[in-house]
Amino acid sequence: MALEKKLGPATRDSYGKALAELGKTHSNIVVLDGDLSKSTKTDSFAKAFPERFFNVGIAEANMAGMAAGLASSGKIPFISSFACFIMCKAYDQLRMAVAFPELNVKVVASHGGISVGEDGASQQSIEDFALALTLPNFVVVVPADDVSARALVPQMADHPGPAYMRTGRPKAPIIYPEGSKVTLGKGNLLREGKDLTIFAVGLLVFEALAAADELHKKGIEAAVCDLHTIKPIDRDLIKEQAQKTGAAVTCEEHQIYGGLGSVVARVISEEAPVPMEFVAIRDTYAESGDPNQLMDRYGLTAPNIVMACQRVLKRKKKS
Repeated sequence: MALEKKLGPATRDSYGKALAELGKTHSNIVVLDGDLSKSTKTDSFAKAFPERFFNVGIAEANMAGMAAGLASSGKIPFISSFACFIMCKAYDQLRMAVAFPELNVKVVASHGGISVGEDGASQQSIEDFALALTLPNFVVVVPADDVSARALVPQMADHPGPAYMRTGRPKAPIIYPEGSKVTLGKGNLLREGKDLTIFAVGLLVFEALAAADELHKKGIEAAVCDLHTIKPIDRDLIKEQAQKTGAAVTCEEHQIYGGLGSVVARVISEEAPVPMEFVAIRDTYAESGDPNQLMDRYGLTAPNIVMACQRVLKRKKKS
């Protein structure tokens, strides 16, 4: 029986809902937005707590600096904009005003990846994982669906330091049943397998599960892991799976350089070297188009994952 694709809310909607709920119990949370609150979904918090919401305007670098000041004063600032705007335009401020002093600023950026669709390359963030990962002391989180996003937002708030979360524009396939355990810093093994392991984040978690279903029909059993926290990465889970299955494929809606694949490859090379393949955007920007067509065009769908798994299994046999 094929895996059924049931769509839930976009993870940006889940973030907005979780943030508004947090506002009820955390009086020291303040929210800043770069004039995109209806898109980032911080407008729910703004309606509930207008005295703790600040529309900074199209000034992402200034927003990061303001958040640093608020964090220095004991607040827990959440700052939001599109991923490409906040990570590219405010990188220097995030580097020197937030990461260097290890301030308690939470960056939650929507419209990550190319699934943004028709907005085109200027608003499709394919570099945000890499930029956030290179900031010392930053936690980096990419939830796959509604349940995991709503579970991870409050954990980010409780984490005593800077953090980055990417959320998405399209509705996300449901991965986790309500009440599932999703813990910051701990990946989730979603499917057991003996032949190889697929590590994925975001929208590609569902594609990885769909690929595993197709591989099963071919007599190949693939384990699937959701590595929703890319930093700190779950080294124990990666090592355990690499040793158990002897091959790995990483899947991400991100540039192939500097993202999930790079982090997992480093862990595997240090802990349990096995053949690897990478499903990611191959050193290019995308274009304006239908989100599903773009994901297919740039190789981010289940059939592409199946082909990557078949390639890595050939190398596994030769090793």
